[in-house]
Amino acid sequence: MFEHLTARLSRSIENLRGRGRITEENIATTLREVRVALLEADVALPVVKSFIESVKAKALGAEVLASLTPGQAFIGILHEQLRELMGGSGGAFKLRAQPPVVILLAGLQGAGKTTTAAKLARWLTEREKKRVLLASTDVRRPAAMLQLERLAGQVGAEYFSASSADAPAAIARAALERARSGVFDVLIVDTAGRLHVDEALMGEVRDIGAVVGAAERLFVVDAMAGQDAVNAARAFGAARDLTGVILTKADGDARGGAALSVRQVTGKPIVFMGVGEKTDALEPFDPQRMASRILGMGDVVSLVEQVHRQVDTREAQRLAQKVVKGKGFDMADLRSQLEQLQKMGGVGALIDKLPGAAMKKGAISADQGDKDLRRQIAIINSMTPRERRNPGIIDGSRRRRIAGGSGVQVQDVNRLLKQFLEMQRVMKSMKGGRLQRLMGAFKGGTPPGFPGR
Repeated sequence: MFEHLTARLSRSIENLRGRGRITEENIATTLREVRVALLEADVALPVVKSFIESVKAKALGAEVLASLTPGQAFIGILHEQLRELMGGSGGAFKLRAQPPVVILLAGLQGAGKTTTAAKLARWLTEREKKRVLLASTDVRRPAAMLQLERLAGQVGAEYFSASSADAPAAIARAALERARSGVFDVLIVDTAGRLHVDEALMGEVRDIGAVVGAAERLFVVDAMAGQDAVNAARAFGAARDLTGVILTKADGDARGGAALSVRQVTGKPIVFMGVGEKTDALEPFDPQRMASRILGMGDVVSLVEQVHRQVDTREAQRLAQKVVKGKGFDMADLRSQLEQLQKMGGVGALIDKLPGAAMKKGAISADQGDKDLRRQIAIINSMTPRERRNPGIIDGSRRRRIAGGSGVQVQDVNRLLKQFLEMQRVMKSMKGGRLQRLMGAFKGGTPPGFPGR
């Protein structure tokens, strides 16, 4: 979402290279380019003006520390102000009420409320170990209730069935009674949307909120809507006392203006961010980490958390034990590792969290990396079980057959086999004590060389 903004900000900071001190003269050009970058990202004009003024006030006359260049000092100031702009220290999403806690989702049509309801239910179920009941009061959109019912089954939540002939407020009241009698921890109520903000929509949301006494009133906003998203958030915030915002479609080609504007305009924190279409593609919004990503500093903490959450540790242990015992690393093992990478969102999702310097050195685009990943899995799938166990038997005719079966060129098969041989050589070098020490990480220990050892 912030690729263009990151690139523009990086170029603007180049103006400060080689300077010994940040002054009004040498910072004027940089601030002008930062302003243009923010406006191009569709950040609201009042927000841009306020942000530039705060950065200028912090930066002017700032002494450059002995270990810092002016560019690095300015990045530190930008980072701090971006963090403040998006919510300061932030804070984890917490359910601040006696169960069942009612979460009301509101927003315009097409923002992704129904999918977000399911994503939030999955997040609460898996991360917070909560028992969740989902209910839809959208009696206007065709199949809205059926969609949420099916999604509830996918995410391990229970769904409250109701008739589309009932009034939305009545559905919400009955769902609350079911949540109480069923001893649920959380009730998530999905409301109807409109193509634009109108009084009928606001009145319906107010009625539902009054009936269920919602502890959390979250506005779901489409990041790709730009200034329209900010205007809708402002209107909802004025009509209803919101407690937070969920930003959807942040994985698209949105310019990022909504994320940078909505907190300042509504005064309410962004609590979650949708980063994909699947039900597990929901991340808690952290202003500190997001500011780092915007400035090309990466988000290694989120990357580590994602690895711990999504990597199959049993599979990792199996592979490690196999190598320790001297059994060969084969193509089936390589496919398993590639599929785990794919499950984590592919190369693009990982590159997005790596520092900008690492991305420049990689010399590979996220799209190309994901394409290569899919191609490599297809090549391995086109091999016979015997070929996967013993790639050494793959001669010229077998390579042509595998290439034809996977829809690639023979040179693609050759390239994968060459990469595999290199990986196999590395695996062989790790046999014995060296790998056994590393396996401590999978058993709850801390690997050598890391803090705590």
